[in-house]
Amino acid sequence: MKVLAINGSARSNGNTAYAIDLIAEQLKKEGIETEIIKVGDKLVHQCIDCKRCFKEHDEKCVFEDDIINKLFQKIKEADGIILASPIHYSGVTGGMKTVLDRLFYLNGANGNVLRHKVGVSIGAVRRAGGIQAVNQLNKYLEYSEMIIPTSNYWNVIYGMKPGEAEEDKEGNQIMRVLGKNMAWMMKVIEAGRDKVNEPEAERKIMTNFIRKGVKNDN
Repeated sequence: MKVLAINGSARSNGNTAYAIDLIAEQLKKEGIETEIIKVGDKLVHQCIDCKRCFKEHDEKCVFEDDIINKLFQKIKEADGIILASPIHYSGVTGGMKTVLDRLFYLNGANGNVLRHKVGVSIGAVRRAGGIQAVNQLNKYLEYSEMIIPTSNYWNVIYGMKPGEAEEDKEGNQIMRVLGKNMAWMMKVIEAGRDKVNEPEAERKIMTNFIRKGVKNDN
């Protein structure tokens, strides 16, 4: 089995990378490989809502000169994903959001390849805003019907300069426990795949709050 970790930090050896490594160490103990892709230093187009991916269903975004199409193939092949970001203004980095908006839109346009895979979200923060950012990341996982294991507290580790997160003993434990629970959940799903039938996927229903034919007096 394999996990893909998407790191929204521009730093190769920052606290976000350190937190990913803590999880990956636990996965490795259970024979699960982790590949880490750093996207925080990449130039990525924002989604322009052209809907080409929904029209063609060829697993390709209209922009072919950045990392998204390659990244989609990697999440398609992975059994689980880790979404990890440093915290900027109580949210994920701008680059990380741009990547995930495109990536998960492409996923929805191509049959939701992430459905029932295991996913976790983590954040690295100096002081505050970590919980909001992790909740923000979780929205991508929830929308894709992914299975989300938990830890023994919120998935946030504290530190500003590279290496400072090592001093957050509780944060270190949170990541270790999360890694153990992620590995266990992946193995449970794999073991039960031939014994318990998956629920049939339903076609997405989208209800707009402003409808044609409804008079608006404003």
